[in-house]
Amino acid sequence: MSEGCFLHTMIRVGDLERSVDFYTRLLGMKELRRRDVPEGKYTLVFVGYDEKEPAIELTYNYGVDRYELGNAFGHLAIGVPDIYATVDRLRAAGVKITREPGPVKFGTTVIAFIEDPDGYKIELIERKPS
Repeated sequence: MSEGCFLHTMIRVGDLERSVDFYTRLLGMKELRRRDVPEGKYTLVFVGYDEKEPAIELTYNYGVDRYELGNAFGHLAIGVPDIYATVDRLRAAGVKITREPGPVKFGTTVIAFIEDPDGYKIELIERKPS
C-alpha cells in the first residue's frame, strides 16, 4: 500500500466572504482556489499558507447561514511566531479569545484559543523561528 498525504479539512460556513476574510486578512492565509457549483447549490473556497501544505476547505451551502457545531469536532491548530502579539492583533480586530496565551498545563508550549466567525475553535501554538 502506498503512503497517502493529508490534503485538507472541510468546515461548513454560514457566510463565505466573512470566513474568507477571517482566514486571509486576520490569520494571513491565502485564498488558494474557489469553485462555485450552482447546480449543487454550494461554493468551495480553499484557504491556506501554501499550495504544498494542507488547507482548510470552506464550504458554503446556498441559503444556510448557521450550523450546529456538535461536540465531536475539537479544533484547528495554527503555529504563530509571537502568540502574544498575534492575540493582541486579533483581539483588536474583534476576534473572540477563549483562552489567553500561556503555557499548557504541565508543559512549556505556549498556546491560546480563538474562535472563527462560525464558532470553530482554533488553537494558536507559539512556534519561534529557528
